[in-house]
Amino acid sequence: MAIKQLTEEQIREWSVEQKDRWWLENVYRGNMPQLTFRAGLTGFLLGGLLSATNLYIGAKTGWSLGVGITSVILAFAFFKLLQKFGVSEFTILENNAMQSIATSAGYMTMPLTSSLVAYMIANQVLLPWWQIITWNTAISILGVLFAFPMKRRFINDEQHPFPEGQAAGVVMDTLHSSDAAVGLFKAKVLGISAGLAAFIRLLQGEKLQELLQVKLFRRAKEAVWYLPEEFWDQWERWKQPVPTMQNIDLRKLTISPALDVMMMGAGGLMGIRAASSLMLGACLNYLVLAPWMLSLGEIKPNDKGLIDGRQILLWSLWPGVAAMVVVSFVSLFSKPEVFTSLFRRTKKADRGEDVLKEIEFPLWISLVGIPLMSLVTATLAWAFFEIPIWVSLVGLPLTYVLSLVAANSTALTSTTPVGATSKITQLFYGMVQPRDIKANLATAGITAEVVGNSSNLLMDIKPGYMLGAKPRQQAVGHIIGIFSGAIASTFLFFALFTRDVDPNVPSSIETIQSKDFRMPSATVWLGVAKLLTEGLHNLSPSIVNAVIVASVLAFFLEVLRIFTKNKLPLSPIAIGLAFVLDFKSAFSMFAGAFLFWLLGVGRVKEENARGNLWVENHEPICAGIIAGGSLMGILDILVGVFVL
Repeated sequence: MAIKQLTEEQIREWSVEQKDRWWLENVYRGNMPQLTFRAGLTGFLLGGLLSATNLYIGAKTGWSLGVGITSVILAFAFFKLLQKFGVSEFTILENNAMQSIATSAGYMTMPLTSSLVAYMIANQVLLPWWQIITWNTAISILGVLFAFPMKRRFINDEQHPFPEGQAAGVVMDTLHSSDAAVGLFKAKVLGISAGLAAFIRLLQGEKLQELLQVKLFRRAKEAVWYLPEEFWDQWERWKQPVPTMQNIDLRKLTISPALDVMMMGAGGLMGIRAASSLMLGACLNYLVLAPWMLSLGEIKPNDKGLIDGRQILLWSLWPGVAAMVVVSFVSLFSKPEVFTSLFRRTKKADRGEDVLKEIEFPLWISLVGIPLMSLVTATLAWAFFEIPIWVSLVGLPLTYVLSLVAANSTALTSTTPVGATSKITQLFYGMVQPRDIKANLATAGITAEVVGNSSNLLMDIKPGYMLGAKPRQQAVGHIIGIFSGAIASTFLFFALFTRDVDPNVPSSIETIQSKDFRMPSATVWLGVAKLLTEGLHNLSPSIVNAVIVASVLAFFLEVLRIFTKNKLPLSPIAIGLAFVLDFKSAFSMFAGAFLFWLLGVGRVKEENARGNLWVENHEPICAGIIAGGSLMGILDILVGVFVL
């Protein structure tokens, strides 16, 4: 069924009251079940489960992946199956409420691979679980309160697209309005992809294979076989010497062809242009710059006298971060409407009667809640991080402005500039509270979560507006998801990343970042905080030169991309990202993107792609690969911690 929408002329000419009346009469489905117990429970459980995949991917790549469409397809298939046993149909608006919860939960992993990890490493302290859950929940709820005053303008009045949310609405409309076989087929594709990825990851899991082969089949521990993830592991089994570059073992440069199925799935979603740019940046960093800097002594060994990926990253993160920040700001400032629309005001005569006051989220809750939760957040920052209350409060007006800018960017492009906005806050607090790395990381973390949650809530509400859902119930659902994601991701964080942390040995906190989980976002946050609190004079000349060159190149590449209307075959942001990733992750993502490109994704035109399994089911396949591989990878780690 076609989704009803206003025309461009109606959006431009009608008053807010006219638009609201039209929506109430033509789109709203007030009597349809929405935030039911089963929708809430399904979203809570699915959100917690899918937040695990986001935590895993975020720790490896620094990215957060949307889980909305994946949760929609899984819930649809699950309740279609239950219908055979007499359970009533899962309505389209129940599915929409469920995806609000699941999506909200999925995004709760961000601090646990970025700002909070950077804080813990910088201060050599492991925060307790209850403190992490309380902190993440409080600042996320503050983000929700920031979002609702913006909802009526960005969605009801200006009818901005929010592309990712719009895509979720179209998927739900297709699943629930078409032949049920369409949705069930997509669910099967997702399930098969997840099963195959999980099977490959099972073969690669050292601990799982040890459990199966030693415990069940009584094989000797030294005789356990598993499928190597890295090519050089197999190379050594064949008794072959690992190649070197300038007398440096390639493994120390993280240069290794790798079969990492989760990264291949992420690459498939990334697309060939971004993945090719990522690979170009990785080759430039690890094949050219890293060996050069090692030969000059600019990249120094660690305390044990060893060179590894982390030592290289301590040098390369600076040009990488500089490039990404420059690109983010050029992209942001290239859209004047993102800023000019902030100052538009609807004429009082056009506002008219509030015809949606009974179903919209009451604005008085935000008016009362924002000051109250701001004070709560500032008090928690004082109690947990020893930051004076006034220091936290003084930056909250800036956070609100940045949330407006970020939400406007999300509305137009589906890209939320969390990185750029949090760096503005880090710079601000570098001046307000100089040489205080605690304040710099914790307060910028407030901005990141408020910006992320306010924009993500608007993205969640967009499909609900398209399908006629109650905004008030979606807001409640989003908050349910905050609790689900905070609980699931926090306990999983401790199980996955703190195995080697000894509370009595502060330096062991650094093991949260490991060879398998480099947490590039945390490295970026920590690097920027140190730079702003310690001063530029501490950087070596090679880093300063690299930052200047990277910034200039990033600026010109991004300007060129904008002027060519995105036809530039390179992605400047992906090139910068390569400098904070290891080579094998970049290689795996490129391999996945290239494979899907060969199968037609991004290469075959849409009108010629009908009937192409890979193109038409691209997102479910990639989502299945990521979910199946990640969950099996998590299981492998948990077996090593709790079973063996």
